[in-house]
Amino acid sequence: MTEEMMVRTADPGIEIYVRNKRPADMTSFRPEQTVLYVHGATYPAETAFDLRLDGMSWMEYIAARGYDVWLLDLRGYGKSTRPAEMADKPEANGPIVTGQTAVKDIGAAVDFVLQRRNIPRLNLLGWSWGTTLMATYTTQNAAKVERLVLYAPAWIRQTASLVQAGPGKLGAYRMVNREQAKERWYAGVPEDKKSGLIPAGWFDAWADATFATDPVGAAMSPPVLRAPNGVVQDSMDFFGAGKPYYDPSKITVPTLLVHAEWDRDTPPYMAQMLFPLLVNSPDKRYVALAEGTHSILMERNRLKLFEAVQAFLDEGKKP
Repeated sequence: MTEEMMVRTADPGIEIYVRNKRPADMTSFRPEQTVLYVHGATYPAETAFDLRLDGMSWMEYIAARGYDVWLLDLRGYGKSTRPAEMADKPEANGPIVTGQTAVKDIGAAVDFVLQRRNIPRLNLLGWSWGTTLMATYTTQNAAKVERLVLYAPAWIRQTASLVQAGPGKLGAYRMVNREQAKERWYAGVPEDKKSGLIPAGWFDAWADATFATDPVGAAMSPPVLRAPNGVVQDSMDFFGAGKPYYDPSKITVPTLLVHAEWDRDTPPYMAQMLFPLLVNSPDKRYVALAEGTHSILMERNRLKLFEAVQAFLDEGKKP
């Protein structure tokens, strides 16, 4: 069963898009069987988490196992409200949608789900930048979080970021074309493994769905996807400058770190540095997956990711 809705934020005129999938016969809701997902720095949630590949999306995989699953597009992404600055040229304004703003959007989505389902807590799942946001939210709102899953976790950077904002002063948003998206995806994959990484048609299915979420960008030549630059500003001010964005010792819930070996966006050293800092997580896990990139959720080995995350979530349901 699928439902879509727009959730009001505290800021006038800004609404965020949420989508829900759950078994059709599900009538009672529990914290340990409720999951909210948020995306990364550039692309929206539904075109990856709920992209049907080989007949099934990750969102559907989790829902089919008895879960009430939600996804969220932060403002400026996907089907959520685009801030007014995105109607102007990028250089006309400074970076928009910083982590502080994004965490507020997550708070609005969490409160919406908790109220709608009449439950006190839920599981959080973040990908890439979303791991920083979900972890930050958890440090501030531990009582509302059951378990925390950080897929491709970001931490203090020792290598250059693959998110390119171009030369000159950082504008409100950046523009990414399909070719750049593909190049970034394959970064770090050994030459002899590239051809087998993504099954035929899957990249195009993702790109078609993703670029279609930005009609303004899609009308440009070549078509682009516009993405807010608040995350780039934060990255320069914190992880890129050797400073943590949040305090991992304030995470007091069971936490899973999971990534793939060829990830060049959030390389393995990030999760390895972060893991020992989770000193107050009562149950922390670290899973490294073979033969995958930052986007392993849409690659040949995606079931390895699904299974690792599912095992961690399912433990929460055991008496």
